[in-house]
Amino acid sequence: MQSEDRRVLAALRAARPAIVRAAGMLRDTYLRGRNCYFFGAGTSGRLAVLEAAELPPTFGSDPRRVQAVIAGGRSAVFRSREGAEDRSEQGGKSADRAKPGDLVIGVSASSATAFVRGALSRARKRGARTVLVTCGSSQRLERRVDLLVRLDVGPEVLAGSTRLKAGTATKLALNQITNSAFASAGRVFGPWMVDLRAGSAKLKDRAIRIVAAAAGVSPGQARALLTRARGEVKLAIVMGRRKAAPSEARRRLNLAGGDLRKALGLVPR
Repeated sequence: MQSEDRRVLAALRAARPAIVRAAGMLRDTYLRGRNCYFFGAGTSGRLAVLEAAELPPTFGSDPRRVQAVIAGGRSAVFRSREGAEDRSEQGGKSADRAKPGDLVIGVSASSATAFVRGALSRARKRGARTVLVTCGSSQRLERRVDLLVRLDVGPEVLAGSTRLKAGTATKLALNQITNSAFASAGRVFGPWMVDLRAGSAKLKDRAIRIVAAAAGVSPGQARALLTRARGEVKLAIVMGRRKAAPSEARRRLNLAGGDLRKALGLVPR
């Protein structure tokens, strides 16, 4: 298995141009105020759910604007619903939520999942842009979507078990698409997630450490800045680096469209 898993990184390197394009599509969709939907079944569906669920605490994104739909509904996340993936019409019906300007990302290791194909077909008819992330090799796929992200990992050690290296490659590709999208949308500053939502003790501690490092202040000063900024990491960083009052820091961020680098004058507005 470890020998075969080495093919995952090679597949991701080969797919880099498509991954970059997919990230740009997601970034542009979100910045224009439109929505993104992930569709998948089985392992691919669970990976889609995981990706969408982890974006709000990491990047402060609106959970209503990046959603995942898994064949078989919510219960299929925890227990396999065999046969749900074969319902093309259900995929199409689920994609009725997509509107012109939205982005629909299908996730299907085999590329043959009827639920995902139905969703992508309906989404295109409704004017949404479409992406398919797959380990399938059919040459006809490119005509069915606006962008194909193909991960050529080869056959599985356990034939047909796409939860193995196909699942690993898919997880990494989705990570790269979403992280790149939100980083280039200004939700990352250096190595720090400056739009995180500190909803737990761990994240509150992380927020303090981020402000301390990014603003060049002590942990105690970072805690005080966050208190004045009502927990908003970006605002606290601008206050710390610019020695600004909350109102002035807010003005800077608003003029910069929320981009911390622009608010700090590190790049042109």
